[in-house]
Amino acid sequence: MAVYKAPLKDINFVLNEVLDVSSLSKLPGYQDATPDTIQAILEEAAKLCENVLFPLNRSGDEEGCTYENGVVRTPKGFKHAYDMFREGGWTAVTCDPEYGGQGLPATVGFALQEMFTASNQAFSMYPGLSHGAYEALSRHGSDELKKVYLPKLTDGTWTGTMCLTEPHCGTDLGMLRTKAEPQADGSYSITGTKIFISAGEHDLAENILHLVLARLPDAPGGTKGISLFLVPKFIPKADGSVGERNGIRCGAIEHKMGIKANATCVMNLDGAKGWLVGELNRGMPAMFVMMNAARLGVGMQGLGIAETSYQSAVAYARDRLQGRSLTGPKNASGPADPIIVHPDVRRMLMIQKSFTEAARALSLWVGMLIDEAHSHPDADKRAAADDLVQMLTPIIKAYFTDMGSECANLAVQTYGGHGYIRENGVEQLVRDARITQLYEGTNGIQALDLVGRKLPMKGGQAAQRLLGEMSAFIAAHKADDKMKEFVEPLEKALGRVQDAVLFLMQHAMKNPDEAGAAATDLLRLMALTAMTFMWNRIAVAAHKGLAAGNDNAFYEAKLITARFYIARVLPQTTSLNHQIKAGAATLMALPAEAF
Repeated sequence: MAVYKAPLKDINFVLNEVLDVSSLSKLPGYQDATPDTIQAILEEAAKLCENVLFPLNRSGDEEGCTYENGVVRTPKGFKHAYDMFREGGWTAVTCDPEYGGQGLPATVGFALQEMFTASNQAFSMYPGLSHGAYEALSRHGSDELKKVYLPKLTDGTWTGTMCLTEPHCGTDLGMLRTKAEPQADGSYSITGTKIFISAGEHDLAENILHLVLARLPDAPGGTKGISLFLVPKFIPKADGSVGERNGIRCGAIEHKMGIKANATCVMNLDGAKGWLVGELNRGMPAMFVMMNAARLGVGMQGLGIAETSYQSAVAYARDRLQGRSLTGPKNASGPADPIIVHPDVRRMLMIQKSFTEAARALSLWVGMLIDEAHSHPDADKRAAADDLVQMLTPIIKAYFTDMGSECANLAVQTYGGHGYIRENGVEQLVRDARITQLYEGTNGIQALDLVGRKLPMKGGQAAQRLLGEMSAFIAAHKADDKMKEFVEPLEKALGRVQDAVLFLMQHAMKNPDEAGAAATDLLRLMALTAMTFMWNRIAVAAHKGLAAGNDNAFYEAKLITARFYIARVLPQTTSLNHQIKAGAATLMALPAEAF
């Protein structure tokens, strides 16, 4: 069976020893976010995840959501679990106290996201999307909209969605046809069809707030003519309670490969009443607030799936007896040895372990950067932190979800034939993981975003900030004999990144296909290098822990895993650099009709 226990020790190690989360309490507004407070919150979340959410993961997958006459029902136990989630204040953790939130740092939210998604990805999407809607409204909504809707999103009595995709357009939103017509009362009448709307209809909350992209009749073509509207399922009364039913309804739910306990809906708008969020024809910047939050959230889904896959694979490998160790029996009194003694099983486990531990560090670092970008009193430091977040967002979304899928498949492989059987639980992880590489922008789109938008951003300044962080670390630790085995490979990998980027600068201007051909390889090259940077930072903390003489086995395991990553995973950067320099010719040479 699949297993999950919240990795509190590892999370606390990263927060306290690798990143020094205590620095957050020095930022304005975060004075109460002390390490002790954060640890207490994580411990309570762990209980919820282990005792409530994870037990519903498989049953929710088996039952799925049901649709009848426009009504969607979530699987047995989900409503009770959501009520517990909401009443426990988990929807309000990082929200503004002005609207009833707890005002805790985004870093805490990232740690919670990992646990929520690891224990039950389908469930976590309901409050996860609501928080994205909260972010978009808080940044771009009018004061009136904020007053009416943000307290309800904060306390979880209302949930949120984002409605972008239409039957004929997904990534190319400039083609969307949903129309919005101005009304005399200042609202808009919105008509159209949206598809693939996660949590578009359900029975968990009393109201659902849809953020809908639409176009006015006289709007410019393409994405420059798109506006964003808030369309509630029920129109609120003056006292804040739900009123009349709005003209937005679920027409069907999709029958999917995975995340079956989350309703993926077709939403039909027939003169639905909506209110403008932000400026007319400026809907994309407003929606990107939600999309960027969602992309990081999906990246955390990849990490969460990888963690559950790893834990399940380890538990099975320790228990399953099969064959004998190549170096002699390790379980002499038994009929066979546990499969964890076999090198190839170790390979699969170490790939998962070395990914999850560095990915956790990278994601929590991004959480701290978001907090700095939001709250640091120094404007230059806020800008620098935001640049790093912008650079790392497509990397986290794409690489984490690629690896989440890979780790889920490795868990199945570790189980062998038993992994392919539904009752053992790990095949669900494969199915659930697959969507993460597709929604919120496919991973190919993330790669194009990295190459086409993020690398040139601010004249390359944002990219230089990220590379500069690594260069500064290398300079600071290069003379440390204990760190030499980690720092030198990082330096070489960083050189490959710089070499690849230079190649693109020289060739993509002449032939834009060069950027497209290199995008996915460059994203992975940068991801592997960023992960190695985090393993270096983990190694520094591990050496300090060893010097203090506490829990030597824990810190030694960190160094051993770091060595595996550098010896067995990082070498991919060499081949990726060669692939990038191979150029676009071999991809584009074959005529379309020859495929």
